[in-house]
Amino acid sequence: MNGIIIINKPKGYTSHNVVAIVKKKLNVKKVGHTGTLDPNATGVLPLLLNQGTKLSKYLIEHDKEYEVTLKLGIKTDTLDEEGNILEERKVDWNANTIQKIEETLLSFVGKQKQTPPMYSAIKVNGKKLYEYARKGQTVDIKPREIEIYSMELKNVNQQENEIEFKVHCSKGTYIRSLCEDIAKKLGTIGYMKELNRTKVGKFTLQEAITLDEIEKEPKKVEEKIITMEELFKDFPNIKLDKTKLEKFLNGVSIFEDKEDGIYNIYSENYIGLGIVRQKELKRDIIL
Repeated sequence: MNGIIIINKPKGYTSHNVVAIVKKKLNVKKVGHTGTLDPNATGVLPLLLNQGTKLSKYLIEHDKEYEVTLKLGIKTDTLDEEGNILEERKVDWNANTIQKIEETLLSFVGKQKQTPPMYSAIKVNGKKLYEYARKGQTVDIKPREIEIYSMELKNVNQQENEIEFKVHCSKGTYIRSLCEDIAKKLGTIGYMKELNRTKVGKFTLQEAITLDEIEKEPKKVEEKIITMEELFKDFPNIKLDKTKLEKFLNGVSIFEDKEDGIYNIYSENYIGLGIVRQKELKRDIIL
């Protein structure tokens, strides 16, 4: 069982929890992921199975799409609903509020610097930020460059002081920090109440399988696995004869009059990936 499977992560599970469950239920030796999803978040979590773990280098730079619920008028120490309430404010609504919200969301589109939240797994001096935060310690957090590709307002619930929006963003974007920044620009405070990741790169919720389905319908898993060949189907192919294949598998460079890039390698069957640089083909990932 090699390749990628997309899990629709349920709320309350860490990414590590999901990896452990899938590893046990599918009886596979290696399971990895390409980036964590907060325990209180749901949605797309790509998992790499066995030989598929070698594909991680091609997947970690993917952009992402989320459905977000922002709660206004309350600030928590973790910037989400799991944290302790630090401050509460009355939220004032008027006839121009929705227009202001739409304009505010659009103002975040583009490249920008974002400061990650203290409650995150980023390491500073060998320790994760949340370890400092739990001890009440503060450290200097350097802003990181991110990009917001699009934002769209989906719903406004004035009774609950909640805004629902969709965001398409680059790797490394912290939605909790984004929610705090949006609330600040609206002249109030707020935290991320709900987060559903709907897309990671090309991987969508439509391709995902739930942990319940893995438990009850194990045969369905085979249908959901995305193979290396399928993942790179849009890349060009190179077919090797037996002599060249032996050299390729042994890590020997082979002359190939091709443009630089990644290629699917075939012989009688699919072999894996190779990389051409300056007319030389070298082995990359082999099944």
